[in-house]
Order: sequence, then C-alpha cells, then structure tokens
Amino acid sequence: MQIYTKVLIGMAVGAVIGVTVGPKSEFLEHDTYKVSDASSVELFLDRDDPSSQVSLPAGFAMSFQALEVVEDDLEDTQGQTHRVPAWAKVRFRFSQKLGLYDSAGTLRDQLGHPRTLAWVTVWLKIRNIALPSGGFTSVPEPISGLGDQIVSFLRPIGTAFMRLIKMVIVPLVFSSLLVGVASLGDVRKLGRLGGKTIGLYLVTTAIAVSIGLACAHIIKPGNFVGEGARASLQAQYSGDASSRAEDAANAPSTIDNILNIIPSNPLESLSSGNMLQIIFFAMFFGVALTLLDDKKGTPVVNFFDRVQQAMVVVIHIVMSLAPYGVAALVADVIGQAGLSVLSALLVYALTVIVGLTIQAVLVYGSIVRFLAKLPLRKFIRAIRPAQLIAFSTSSSSAALPVSMECAEENLGVSNAVSSFVLPLGSTVNMDGTALYQGVAAIFIAQVFQVDLSVGDQVAIVASATMASIGAAGVPGAGIVTLAMVLSATGIPAVGIALILGMDRLLDMFRTAVNVTGDLSVTAAMAAGEGEQLAILTKEEDAADPDRGFEGRLKGREHPVPPEE
Repeated sequence: MQIYTKVLIGMAVGAVIGVTVGPKSEFLEHDTYKVSDASSVELFLDRDDPSSQVSLPAGFAMSFQALEVVEDDLEDTQGQTHRVPAWAKVRFRFSQKLGLYDSAGTLRDQLGHPRTLAWVTVWLKIRNIALPSGGFTSVPEPISGLGDQIVSFLRPIGTAFMRLIKMVIVPLVFSSLLVGVASLGDVRKLGRLGGKTIGLYLVTTAIAVSIGLACAHIIKPGNFVGEGARASLQAQYSGDASSRAEDAANAPSTIDNILNIIPSNPLESLSSGNMLQIIFFAMFFGVALTLLDDKKGTPVVNFFDRVQQAMVVVIHIVMSLAPYGVAALVADVIGQAGLSVLSALLVYALTVIVGLTIQAVLVYGSIVRFLAKLPLRKFIRAIRPAQLIAFSTSSSSAALPVSMECAEENLGVSNAVSSFVLPLGSTVNMDGTALYQGVAAIFIAQVFQVDLSVGDQVAIVASATMASIGAAGVPGAGIVTLAMVLSATGIPAVGIALILGMDRLLDMFRTAVNVTGDLSVTAAMAAGEGEQLAILTKEEDAADPDRGFEGRLKGREHPVPPEE
C-alpha cells in the first residue's frame, strides 16, 4: 500500500474519532466547561453572595466539571421569555500548577486552604447574551469531559510526529542548499534563479488574493451567518482575537523583516530554525566553498552531501509513522472545532475552499502545464504525499522534507534547484494564506456591514501579499497576518473572533495549496534551467527501491566504522 493511501486512511480515522468521541461530539454528554483564560469567567463560593467571588489567575487554562445547572427565565429583546442556564455548580482540582500561580496564597485563603489536588466546588455564572432578533446565546458552552480526555490522550502522538518531521528540517535544508549552491558554481545563475523564483511567488500571491476577493463578493458568505452564531463566536473567541491583534501590532516592519534575513549569529539561526536566515547563510557558505582553490571545499561538500542523504533516510523512517500521527492530529482538530462551528461558518469555509480550488487548478495548473511542461493530473499524483502531510499538519515547514523528496524523486528536479526553491517557498510563498485573508477580510466586512471602496480592496491585495511574505510556515500564523490586513483597511479586528473557530480546519486546506504552489514553481524553475523533468510512474517506483517512498527501508542495517 502506497504511503499516501495510508495517510488518507489515517486522516479518515482521525476525522471519525474527532466527530464521534471528540470534546464537542454530539454523541457524548457535555458535562465540562473548559476555558483558556480562567479570569474570563465569574466564580462564586455562594451564588447568592456577590462578596464570595473567587479570583482566578489570568492566562491560566482550566476545566470545570459540571455538577448541577440552575436555569432562569429571561426576557429577550422581542419581549419573549426564554428558559436559559444561569448558574452551573462545578468543581475543579486545586492543582500544584494553580498553587504556583497563587504565590501570595490569596486564592487558597478564599477557598478554605484546600490541599493540592483536592476538589473545590464553586458556582460558575453563565453569561446569556441577548440577540437583536430574539433569543439568547450562553457563554461558556459545555463540552464533553470524556471527549476532551480522549483527545488529550491522542494529542501527544500527533505532537511527537510533528516534532520528528521538524527534527529533519534544519539539517536537511542547510545541507541540501549548501551542496546545491556549491554544485552550481555560478553566482550569477544563483541570482537569476532567485530573482525568477521570488518574482513568480509574488505574482501567484497577488493573483490568489484577487481570487479570494472575487469569490467573497460573488458568494457573500457574511450574509449567511446568523446573529446567534455571530454573538456566540465573538464571545467565545474575543480574548484570542485581541491577543492576535496585539501580536500583529508588535510585528516587525517590512524593512525589519528584510534586514532580519541576515543572521547575526548563524548558529543561533540554526538552533532556532529561522529558515530565511538559514537559507541566507547556507547560500553564502556554498558560494564561499566554490571560491576556495585546489578543491579545498570538496571534503566539506562531501560531508554535507552525506548528511543530506542520511536525512532522506530519516524522512522515510518518520513517514512510516505518518498514518498514526496524522490520525491523532486530525482527531484533535475536528474534535476541538465541533459540528456547531462548522455549520455556522459552512458558507465561509466553502468560499475559501472554492477559491483555493481555482488557485490550484487554474493558476498552478497553468504553471505546471505551460512552464514545467508536465500533465497536471500526473503532477498532482506525484506530489500527493507532500500535500497530505501539509494538510494534516497545517505546516509548510513540516511538509518541507517530504516536498523535497517528491520534487527530486517523483518529478526529477535536481537537488540544486529543489534545495533552493522549496525552502524559499515554504517561507515566502503563502498563496493559500493570502487567498484566505482576502476572503476573511470581505467576510468580516460583510458581517459588520462595512463598505469597502476599490482603493480599500487594492490595499487588501497589497497588504495581504506583503504580509504573507515571511509568515512563519506553522499552524496559525495566518491569523496574525490577517490582523495586519484588517488594520490596513479599517475593518474591525474583533471580527477575527468570528473565524478563529474555523481557522485550524481551513489552515489544513490552505497549507496544502501553499505546498502545491511551492512544488509547481519548483518544477517551472527546473524546466526553465533546462532540466528534463520526468514523473515517476508506479512501475518505476516499484522496480527501484531507491526512488519514491516505497521500499527505501527494506535494506538491512550494517556497521559503519570510521575511516582510519
């Protein structure tokens, strides 16, 4: 069974687990209140005594087990009376970590000096937000404690898989890029390749934002979100939205981002995984080796060439674990999102997916067909492992080792080109993210009924294109850059709260598109450099264990003693 089939099965299993036994599963009892910031909820020792309020530390995530729910009658804005939850009797453990947050002992005094890990019973006040059209939405909303435990048990498996992949990125990129640059031997060729690559990435990004804006105007997803869903999402994610907006406010300027490409300490860049700085240093190191006399740089190049080959084998070892890691990651994402958020934002999500599909088929299809001279269907099949890893991890950086393997083994791209274009693309090329930001900006403007002029929309294209450059290829980075896009056009940044619940799921789709764009441009650059590309067939894959993902690990281990 081929690796992408196993990964697909893992994704399907993870989705089923997330829907059926996740924290927001409709099949399990919702008996737990979970908050990311304990200070955002009101707790009382006695619900009839306002002076008995308990102050929990800010920024501390907590779970409260529901024991009893007290309901009350409230009149909505239309004069209708509704029976809504007003109080929930809950309990929580006074953990050692909570005790460390309470260094002054104030909380322990309020609670009657409980022992560590003892249960504490309090009353949780439920906020009921009145809707303009009538009715209420209650915050916080309960989840399944059992589902939360199941996802928490699976989460380390997905985290371990992500860390295994990321473990390979820095040594693989550095060694591959250094060997590739040294092999070129022509700095002018390197500059020409870099200029064409960045130029094509910028063009596809601008097109992606424009496609996103067009799809949002045609479908108008903001008109489909009801008042209840809007109020619930804003109340649930308003804290996260403000923190993301604050991150965007503290983000470095474009000039600072350009200057930050030059590392002041290359070893620190390698240890922290700063990809642009690693690329810059590896290129300079490779050029310097080509300028040494009498082949003095050959031993260094040979050493890093062996490192690169060893990292490829590590990729294959990690990919053998991919189905299990992917299942855990998808179960976590689906379980945390829940069907209620999916239904509330379904049209918005479909708008993003339609735009991403147009970008992948028309824009990348044209690049593959006319620049790389490859058939699109066979190209997609050849890069499927990288797409699936990108989809399941929501990280272009995590998919980078697999992308390089697909480019070199499945497409026939040389290491000199793939080791330069792909690491650059995983950092600079964020077409899927830029398209998503265009849709999100129009969606939020439609929800808040903000009229955008043509100039505002041109500003969205420009700011989304520039903000996507250098955005970290990790889950969630698009939200921070989205806050920058919204601020450039005067759209309320609080609108981010409307889409945060859907962000992680859409991040999977847009990352898969990002990686597709990286590989399309890589193939185009290789063809532009005169390389003859050939897509690996199933028969060639089965016949040669040294190509593709199948069979590379079937050889036996053997001792590798150092040379004397």
